[in-house]
Amino acid sequence: MNHSRLIVALALGCATLIAATTAAPALQESTGMSGATASGDYSPRSPLDGVLGSSGKLRALIGTPASLAQRLDLHPILSGVSIDEPGVHPLALPAPDGDPLVVVSLESFGATRGSMQDGYRVGRWPTHGVASNNSRYAPPAEFIAVTPENELTPVSKRFRLRDFLTHDQQDVWPKVLVLRTPLLDKLELIGDELERRGLPGVLHVMSGFRTPQYNAQGAGAKGGRAGASRHMYGDAADVFVDADGDGKMDDLDGDGRITVRDARVLYAAAETVEARYPDLVGGLSAYTATTAHGPFVHVDTRGVRARW
Repeated sequence: MNHSRLIVALALGCATLIAATTAAPALQESTGMSGATASGDYSPRSPLDGVLGSSGKLRALIGTPASLAQRLDLHPILSGVSIDEPGVHPLALPAPDGDPLVVVSLESFGATRGSMQDGYRVGRWPTHGVASNNSRYAPPAEFIAVTPENELTPVSKRFRLRDFLTHDQQDVWPKVLVLRTPLLDKLELIGDELERRGLPGVLHVMSGFRTPQYNAQGAGAKGGRAGASRHMYGDAADVFVDADGDGKMDDLDGDGRITVRDARVLYAAAETVEARYPDLVGGLSAYTATTAHGPFVHVDTRGVRARW
């Protein structure tokens, strides 16, 4: 009797094993475990995924030679590119839409003499207050040297290097620019969200990067700039929608007037983007018009939610 039961158990076990083995490929296809599509074609992850961002619209890879070299996923597209030389270098592989891609190798602030960089006034980043105990406010160690030859370089679908330059020292070159790609990604997503709502997604950067010496000129209650403004760290921009190119906010709410309510429409689109992409969280604020400018929205990617 025991011998008969053993034979039955072995037979059932073999049948189960055969069924599981037969079902495994189907399970892998349905869950993506094998990396195959439903048709069985293998679809590898593109090395461009590390360049294009969540928006798919970044056009510049920005980093130090060391940080770029550590990105193993980028080795296929960085092969043959002189990333050890600071500056803008073209990539051989274009974006999916055919746009050219570049890698921007950062230059070190190590050679800075006082508060100047190659004749360009920069100033000094704050080291007291919040900067003394928050790594997000550590002085940047590298920058992009912007020249007349590279200022028109597209860094995303909508933006170029010059869009984020500090608004002073117009005749001094090269200019110092600190720019973080998460900010570019967030702005592109905001533009896309506006278009999804049937509105124009043409964003104009009123104020991008500010050197510490420039930011200090308007810091304080009267000037309206924070002493530790995120603009000094390359991850903030004041923007408005300007599809008609008249240099001021468009009528987004359709009431025939340009008011802070139009800025709040832009603000709402930015809120939606933050909800969908929590890794791009940061500061948001809608500002009213003054005699110097129209309404606008401050956007940054400081890493924590901030509203004022």
